[in-house]
Order: sequence, then structure tokens, then C-alpha cells
Amino acid sequence: MSSKSIVLIVGVHGVSGHAASAHWATVPGAQVYGLSRRSAPLPKGVIEIIGDLLDPGDLQRKLGKISFTQVVFGAYIEKPTAAERSEVNVAIIRNLFDVLEKTSPSLRHVTFYQGGKAYGADLGPFKTPAREDDPRLMPPNFYYDQEDFLRSRQQGKAWHWTALRPEATVGFGIGNPMNLGMSIAVYAAISKELGLPLRFPGTEESYRVLYQITSADILAQATIWAGQSTAARNEIFNITNGDYFRWRYLWPRIAAMFDMSAAEPVPTPLSVYMADKKPVWDAIVHKHALQPIAYEQVSSWPFADAILRLMEFDNITSTIKARRAGFHDCVDTEDMFREFFSSLRKQRVIP
Repeated sequence: MSSKSIVLIVGVHGVSGHAASAHWATVPGAQVYGLSRRSAPLPKGVIEIIGDLLDPGDLQRKLGKISFTQVVFGAYIEKPTAAERSEVNVAIIRNLFDVLEKTSPSLRHVTFYQGGKAYGADLGPFKTPAREDDPRLMPPNFYYDQEDFLRSRQQGKAWHWTALRPEATVGFGIGNPMNLGMSIAVYAAISKELGLPLRFPGTEESYRVLYQITSADILAQATIWAGQSTAARNEIFNITNGDYFRWRYLWPRIAAMFDMSAAEPVPTPLSVYMADKKPVWDAIVHKHALQPIAYEQVSSWPFADAILRLMEFDNITSTIKARRAGFHDCVDTEDMFREFFSSLRKQRVIP
């Protein structure tokens, strides 16, 4: 199958999309295209397509001459209300398929990403460990609506779909609204520059609850598996690193990765206290000859606050369904963070 794969990664500059494009590009015989509204460096072998998912005419012009066999949908548009999020995020996937179903007769598989909102992680405590067959929540929920759209469109077609549900995906991405790993790295660099310990910026409760994370590389490997496995067709899978942790034990180890001491929690809203730190970041970039990435693009403080300050309840999902279906990849979360920060240093993103 892989020898004939023509892959479209939608939302290629996001954390998930960037990793998926890099991993798909290593599959023998695969040709990978990355779709985004903006231009930015892409992994080796990935061909850039600049297009607007809200403009059907633009999509037709940009995608109309390529017949894709695999689609990975990782695009997302943030809106202030659940109804608005559902409306716009269903619109972008509908616009895409209005084009692809005419121009890609060889389409075999669609992988799309969901997340903790499918279980109500954004609303408050939920049943843990969450399972893929747990009942849905009160709509609107754009994950459900996108899924229902694809279920409907797939009827009578030759292609199949798979939904993957990660949690707080950690990987490289610029200008992404949900990027915990980059935010922790930048927060640590700024704290160190100011001569401060790496203080956990959340509450005592969020410091102690059980949590989980998904490496972007694990998610990318699951994406390729989903596109090639018959066991993944028309199924939903939770995908995480495979372990759980409490920040109270992991945070001091993260501090050590920056040669810093850790400090006890103080519920500090990063979206407020990091708002004036652009001059500090600019000085760090100059001092250490880092990549000239804008401060606004290198961090996502509201999302970091949502995880580190507001997640005061266990967030655990079961990955047994994926394991039974044949996906067994896992990684120790501490090792993941260590390797991730090391890769950021090698890329001259952080000192």
C-alpha cells in the first residue's frame, strides 16, 4: 500500500500535522503534501501547498490536479463558543471533501484528530479512564460533528476513516494555539534568564492529579498505522504515551532538564504574567543566537494555563482498544520531554 501513497496533511504546521508529515515522508514510496494557509519550513520531502480551507474555490485550484490516496486532517480554527467552533470546523472539512471527492478517486483512507473535548475534559471532571465507547456529551461538539460528517460522506464510498484521540500533544509547532511543550520550554528559558526557579504555575490540585500526554511522534506513528491497518477502519482510538504521571513528581525532573531548581505551585496565570515578557525573550534570542521566531508564535499561554492551572481532576484515557487492534507504540513521558527539549536546543529554538 505504501508504495502508492499520495498523502495530504491538512494543517501541516500544527504540532500533530508537522509530525505526521515528517513520519509519512519516511514511508517508502510515499509522496507527502502539506496544506496550510501560511508558509513555513517543512520536513524534508514534504511539498508545500498554501490554501484556504474556508475558500472552496482556492481549494479547487490548489488541490484539483492531485489525486490523493491518504488524507490526514489536523486543521483547527479556534472560536469563542462551542456553536461557533462546530460551525467553522465542520465547514473546513466539508469544503475539503467537496473538492477531494471530485478530484481524488483513489482516496483510500482519512485519519482525523479529536481530543479530550470528546470526553468533556474542557468542562470538568469526567469518567476515568475514558473509553472510546463512552456516551457522547450534550452538543454542540465539533469533534462529534466532524465525525458525523465523515460517517455520512463515507457511506457507499471506497475510502475509510479513523479518528485518533490524543491528549496535550507535545511536539514542534509554531503559531499553534495548543502547544504545551513549547510553552513549558519558553517559560523555563524566561524564568532562568530572570534568575527564578522553575515554579509550577498551577494550583496544588493540578499539581497532584493524574495526567497523561501524547508525543507528536507517537501520534504520527499511530496515524501511519491507521492509514494502513484494516483493523483501524471506521474506528476511534485513544492514543497517548501509554503512561500516567503527576506534575508534582515530573516537574522537578523537567526543571533539572534546564539545570534549574523547581519551586512549589503558585497559581500564576501565564497568559497574564507572560504578556509583558517579549523583551526578555528577544534578549534571550539575541544572547544565544536563536532562530528569530516571534514571541507570539513560539508559545501558547492560554492553553498552558488550561492544562497547568485548570486541570484539577484526573485526565486518563484507556488505550487498550488501540493495543488490541495492533498499535503498541509507547514512550516514557519523562524521556519524551527530555528528547523534545534537546531537539529544540539543536534547532536553536531555546538556549
